[in-house]
Parts: sequence; C-alpha cells; structure tokens
Amino acid sequence: MLSASLVTAFGILFAFWFVAGAYIYLALGRQIAARISPSSEVTSPTFGLAEASLAGFLILWFLILALASVSHPSSDLSSRSVIASLLITVAIVAVITGLLRLRGRNVEALAGFYRMSVVRAVGTGAILLFFAYPLISIADVIIQQFLHGSSSKQSIVELFNSSQTIEQRITIIVFAVTIAPAAEEFIFRFFLYGVLKRYFGLMFALVANSLLFAAVHGHLPSFAALFVLGSCFTIAYEWSGSILVSMTMHSLFNALTLVVLAFPETFLRQ
Repeated sequence: MLSASLVTAFGILFAFWFVAGAYIYLALGRQIAARISPSSEVTSPTFGLAEASLAGFLILWFLILALASVSHPSSDLSSRSVIASLLITVAIVAVITGLLRLRGRNVEALAGFYRMSVVRAVGTGAILLFFAYPLISIADVIIQQFLHGSSSKQSIVELFNSSQTIEQRITIIVFAVTIAPAAEEFIFRFFLYGVLKRYFGLMFALVANSLLFAAVHGHLPSFAALFVLGSCFTIAYEWSGSILVSMTMHSLFNALTLVVLAFPETFLRQ
C-alpha cells in the first residue's frame, strides 16, 4: 500500500497537472476565439448544401445507433463485428472524400495534412494529450460517482481481454490504434465539425460534435470522459489546423487505454 505521504504527494502533483491542463486548453480556446471572426465562420465556402445534407444524414444515423445501443445494450462483440464496423467507417470516409473531390475540394489541404510536418504533428498531439488526461480523468471520476462505480470498460476492451488467439488481438489493435482513430477524426473533427461550424458557429459545433462523438460510442459510463476527450480533440484540431494532430491524440489515447485497461495488474502492482 502507498504511504499517506506518497498519496498526498500524488494528489498535489495531480492538482498541478489538472490546473496546467485546464490553463492550456483555455489558452488555446482564447487563441482560437481571437483569430476567428464571426463573419469568417459564416461565409466560408468550404462546405455547401451537398456536404450539409450528407452531414445531416450521418448525424441522424449516428443518433439512431446511439439510441439503439442505450435502449438495447448488448455485450456481444466479436472480431467479425469489429471488422464490419471498420468497413462501414472506411466506406463513410470514402463517400465524404469522393463528394468533396467531385465538388472540386482539395481534401488534403482542407484537413491540413501538409500544414505541419508529421514529426511536429505527432509531438504536438502527444503534448496536448498529456495535458488532456487530468481533465478526462476528473470527468470520468465524476460520472462514476453518479453511476456508483459502473465499469468504464468499453466492449472493445472486454473483447480484447477475452480474446484467445493472437489473430483476434492483432485485429483489435489495428482497428483501435490505427484505422479507427484516423477514420473517426476525419469523420467527426474534419467533416461533421466543419459542417456544423460553417452553419452554426464554432461553439455550437464544438459542443454538438463532442456530444455526438461520446454518444456514438454507446457506453454511458464513459460518456462524460468521451465528451471531454472529443472537446480536446476538436480544440487541438481547430488550433493547429491539422487533422494529423487530433489523429495522433486519438491513436495514442486508444493505445494507452487498451494497454492500461487490458493489463490492469501491471499498473496496480505494488
């Protein structure tokens, strides 16, 4: 067991970490607000009626899936369902990309793929994720108090824990750490957030996008933490102008979460 002095020291360090994280994200928010005028949010020609229609359809579909998962929760998750989800997600990315290219949009430029180097994007994402963790942790602790300690493990982690073959674990790792973060950030941060921001303004887009991101995961015990996480991803993307930053944050978060939740004994060993 940890001594009282160590617990106190850890509490103090976490408090400083939390304050630093809150300060950094508030500072990023102020910088974003200072450089974006209301007129620039409304008149940007990036997304038009076609993109808004597709975004509306996707939002409605995601909400239906979220409501279905809440009203009829299921713990049945298999490698086949993970692959099916992967294929659907990739198909959505392909449809969005195809629509934008047909309308003469430069997807790479719009998403900021070349706005900064890969090394800088990865470094920026890692730093911003580090300072997002205490904010996510506090949100998770608060919601767990209301839910009386319900499990915060999502189905994908439970599936990883119960996997009996290396093939299953590799499938889950590839999905959760590489493809899913890239595809989800493209859909939620680049496209849905971009369309919502175009028509409703930055603040509404940030909140609505983060709520949808949390809801679509269909896991109530993780909702608050996922909302904060989605907000941090959106702020990082808006501030940096590069989707690579939020993709890096998402990938690292999934990797660390999978390791910590799948092997808790390694991190709780005294």
